[in-house]
Amino acid sequence: SSFLHFHESDCDIGGSSSCESMLSLNTEKILSQAKLLAEQKRFPFATDNDNTNEELAIAYVLIGNGLYDEAIRHFSTMLQEEPDLVSAIYGRGIAYGKKGLHDMKNAELALFELSRVISLEPDHPEVFEQRAEILSPLGRISEALSDLTKAIQLQPSARLYRHRGTLYFISEDYATAHDDFQHSLELNKNQPIAMLYKGLTFFHRGLLKEAIESFKEALKQKADFIDAYKSLGQAYRELGNFDAATENFQKALLLNQNHVQTLQLKGMMLYHHGSLDEALKNFKRCLQLEPYNEVCQYMKGLSHVAMGQFYEGIKAQTKVMLNDPLPGQKASPEYLKVKYLREYSRYLHAHLDTPLTEYNTDIDLPGNFKDHWAKNLPFLIENYEEQPGLQPHIKDVLFQSFESYKPDVQELICVADHLGSMMQYETPGFLPNKRIHRAMGLATLEVMQAVQRTWANSKVRMNGKTRLMQWRDMFDIAVKWRRIADPDQPVLWLDQMPARSLSRGFNNHINLIRGQVINMRYLEYFEKILHFIKDRILVYHGANNPKGLLEVREALEKVHKVEDLLPIMKFNSKTRDGFTVNTKVPSLKDQGKEYDGFTITITGDKVGNILFSVETQTTEERTQLYHAEIDALYKDLTAKGKILILSAELGEVDAVCNLILSLVYYFYNLMPLSRGSSVIAYSVIMGALMASGKEVSGKIPKGKLVDFEAMTAPGSEAFSKIARSWMNLKSISPSYKSLPSVSETFPTLRTMIEVLNTDSSHCLKKTIVVV
Repeated sequence: SSFLHFHESDCDIGGSSSCESMLSLNTEKILSQAKLLAEQKRFPFATDNDNTNEELAIAYVLIGNGLYDEAIRHFSTMLQEEPDLVSAIYGRGIAYGKKGLHDMKNAELALFELSRVISLEPDHPEVFEQRAEILSPLGRISEALSDLTKAIQLQPSARLYRHRGTLYFISEDYATAHDDFQHSLELNKNQPIAMLYKGLTFFHRGLLKEAIESFKEALKQKADFIDAYKSLGQAYRELGNFDAATENFQKALLLNQNHVQTLQLKGMMLYHHGSLDEALKNFKRCLQLEPYNEVCQYMKGLSHVAMGQFYEGIKAQTKVMLNDPLPGQKASPEYLKVKYLREYSRYLHAHLDTPLTEYNTDIDLPGNFKDHWAKNLPFLIENYEEQPGLQPHIKDVLFQSFESYKPDVQELICVADHLGSMMQYETPGFLPNKRIHRAMGLATLEVMQAVQRTWANSKVRMNGKTRLMQWRDMFDIAVKWRRIADPDQPVLWLDQMPARSLSRGFNNHINLIRGQVINMRYLEYFEKILHFIKDRILVYHGANNPKGLLEVREALEKVHKVEDLLPIMKFNSKTRDGFTVNTKVPSLKDQGKEYDGFTITITGDKVGNILFSVETQTTEERTQLYHAEIDALYKDLTAKGKILILSAELGEVDAVCNLILSLVYYFYNLMPLSRGSSVIAYSVIMGALMASGKEVSGKIPKGKLVDFEAMTAPGSEAFSKIARSWMNLKSISPSYKSLPSVSETFPTLRTMIEVLNTDSSHCLKKTIVVV
């Protein structure tokens, strides 16, 4: 509070003994300051007695100079003579707090003294604020909040609202925090910190545009505000605006090139943009400044491995593994993930030069390892045998320049970059990733070539065997490219998990709203899902509560957002604490039959917070039903594809196109992979359509997600219709036929990593000619 800042000390108040003794000797100076303070009564709870005030002022000057023990002794002497001297009780409480709350004894004594002051003088807001300042670092947030509320009732001020807003923010009650920062700014509009926090309350609720406005406002008030630039960078990154994010991270680093948090966030954004070399520079700089920064250490290891630099990568990963959490301390996400990454890195290194057709990651990796990795569980796996260490005869991946590739391969890379960019979601939360674009573009071309060979009756080589291609092989082409583009993410087939894990059901879970946090990626689908829920509620009440149906119908008409559903739950005892609704997926193979789609769950707590989530439960039985559906469609597709190669009848092309989209509709609803299902399936759609002579020329519309389009469509025909409306299919360019074979050009992991690492900035001019 203000009285603690009245004195600019000549010596640094760090509590060092030399400083203390110097101040103890300088009694004259302390007395003259105390005299001035006493005359002006510039300390709390001054009395009418000049002598008493002078004695009190001496103790307050001691606090101001960091001499807390001397101040406590001084106050204690006064309190022996006058036990209810409020200013001395208050001052002694302050001094105990200043001594350091790491010692619980100080904290308890400080709270005891401040509570005594409140019982003697209950109408002073600063005492409640002071007590809140001691309660909050002790984790007693609700008590601190009630003290600040009392202080605000007594005398509202910008500082009190800001202080309380910060505590609500820490408690993740962002809406209430926002209101407090707003009140604070109304009382004093020039507060860059309150403005920054107001922006952060928007940011955490997924309201990115509002957050950006607040961060910009904070920068108007304080032009060199590093945290505002950093937060602005992060908000633009979440919006998927790479250039604006880069510009703001850069501005923060111009103000302070050693700002570790900005280096870390910028590095992570560059990694997820596919600029691994640039990302690495930021992580290395971060580690020079903060050698124990786990996030930068983990990301450094990950970036090296993704680029095929396994020796450096595993060295960095091992450093994270040595960072054991202390007993009772929560392990960091990096610490939990790093053992999986190290094992997977060793596996990849051992297979760098093995032809991809001769081994299978899903079969090779131990079941329990895959299960734990996909579920992000701590690495506690019984009887686990580590992957062999790095073998010296296998060298790291070396950089290949774009010019070192033959002209036809350069063309292949440029076409892949273009195709991959067609898969980008124009939705907040999806940052364009040029590495993923190239990988999935190459996957598309490889799918096209493999499907064409299959329709011409050629066999493929998979897992060391030569046979006709099955539907899973088609998806596996895309899986292998998606895996290698980002080794951080376990892209695994769920039906290849251990039987025990499958029998329990493997959940793909997405939170749409958790508490006050809105998942921006899926905002476009809230209304569609809400309509579906309303329909299901009416069906449910029609069957189980016909008498109350009218009341429920009227209540549902007033529901405009998901939160409004909570009161409707009260109409039925079974749904009081929340309810789940299942979507249904109609079968094409057996008319009238339906499969389970995904489950929508809505629950609410007493405070009015909501959990609104969707999940897909991949059980063995459900998987078999979907597999039978996909098998039948694939068989039909192969037969029609063979006819198509012989005669290019328009009707045939149309039928093949619908079969491809129907097959992928069931794939999306099955969600058979632990990660990456969406882009993998879209590259299969594009590749298979190209095999049939059609290419996708339209981009996915803004706000649309292909997997959610499939999951919320009433059936495969509806999904096909929606997808075709934006795909803008046209006849394939003849130049695709002359492209070299993707699987023969990149037959090993090493060659795949090389092509993902290579720069192709001069592709832009070429692509226009090729495609």
